[in-house]
Amino acid sequence: MLDLADDLRRWLAEGREFAVATVVSVDGSAPRGPGAALAVDRDGTAIGSVSGGCVEGAVYDLCAEALADGRARTERFGYSDEDAFAVGLTCGGTIEMLVTPVGADSTVRPVLESALAELSRGGPGALAWVTDGPADLLGRALLVRPDGTYTGGLGGAEELDRAAAEAARDLLDAGHTGTVTVGPGADAYCAGRPALLVLSSVPPPRMIVFGAIDFAAALVRVGKFLGYHVTVCDARPVFTTRARFPEADEVVADWPHRYLRGTRTDARTVLCVLTHDAKFDVPLLEVALGLPVAYVGAMGSRRTHTDRLRRLREAGVGERALSRLRSPIGLDLGARTPEETALSIAAEIVAARHGGTGAPLTTTTAPIHRENRQAPAAA
Repeated sequence: MLDLADDLRRWLAEGREFAVATVVSVDGSAPRGPGAALAVDRDGTAIGSVSGGCVEGAVYDLCAEALADGRARTERFGYSDEDAFAVGLTCGGTIEMLVTPVGADSTVRPVLESALAELSRGGPGALAWVTDGPADLLGRALLVRPDGTYTGGLGGAEELDRAAAEAARDLLDAGHTGTVTVGPGADAYCAGRPALLVLSSVPPPRMIVFGAIDFAAALVRVGKFLGYHVTVCDARPVFTTRARFPEADEVVADWPHRYLRGTRTDARTVLCVLTHDAKFDVPLLEVALGLPVAYVGAMGSRRTHTDRLRRLREAGVGERALSRLRSPIGLDLGARTPEETALSIAAEIVAARHGGTGAPLTTTTAPIHRENRQAPAAA
């Protein structure tokens, strides 16, 4: 739902009433994951998508119904082959939806206004919706901040709100969107234990590209397309200029290893070493392979790679650390141009992030959409 933040903020500012349908969970193969949303206002205007088109019409109708009666509801869509025109997911998976009306007097409206206003400024936070439990709690929401403070509530005991905020904060700390059941204080308030969908908003992950070369310029463009905050770093000021890398978020002229030691990284950060020069590569990779980042790749021929490993071993880098190095960088796509090479690097990063093999789908039998296998993010 947070991908609709700009449009929903505008709707709220204009005083529009609307309903928003949000994907709560996915089982098996499905086009979009938890947090994907579709919103419909009273005039019938629709924004967003929850299934890539498979069940959009039915979800649109659910939003209209929620606006008409003011009640939140859940709905589950799965595969159906009994009727060619039946509502279902052709990919064979199932998705569970939460549909929440946001009327003029809705209790969730001020929470949503606060959440979208705060998150639009780039700060981290989590929006937690009740997706299961007592009917009077369904669709209620909390905005939870990193320091544990929160706006909104579940309409019951303060103990329940604190438990919900704590559960949401745990997911926010990990940078995850997902569902969690509130306990154990919830039992003191109601017969059931409410389930929450927690939508975490964190700063974009970092991609740091070392080496101010034409391949780096292409990789910057791909990195931005994938949603990374992209930094280019090189020790040569004459090449490391904003004019050469206009699409980068940052352009830094500094020795790569020195810059990496002093900059912020976390478990979502990807490091792409394109310098293929030992005087830069070796001290840089000594630092990089000691950091808990998501990906470390280095460009160069197989001969360069062999020489690089020898130098790193001589510098005292252990085999366990060396096993994390993706070198030569990228997947085997037969890439030649800077743009094709950037695509092969990006493909390897995506595969590493989601536990993919990089093999053609025609040769595999595993689910196309799989759960993220990357270690929990540190931001």
